[in-house]
Amino acid sequence: MDSYFKLFAAGPLFFVSAWILMIFAGVVGADVGIRPFGYVTSMVVTAALWLTTAPAIGAIGRTPARNGKPGHDAAPHPPYAREG
Repeated sequence: MDSYFKLFAAGPLFFVSAWILMIFAGVVGADVGIRPFGYVTSMVVTAALWLTTAPAIGAIGRTPARNGKPGHDAAPHPPYAREG
């Protein structure tokens, strides 16, 4: 059930991402060499970016953690031995 709510929360984020992309393209368009584009084009580009990155993000998210805690190393690093 948790996945359902995460998917539901991603909906508004899609539209915000498209809006930010449209604003960003307008600001840096002259420097990059592109023409500013509208909101509909920004939505298409955002959908393409989400569809191409979603499989990679899903694969990384499903990778089991080595020690049961996501995002941590398998074991703490051993302390450095002091000589002398």
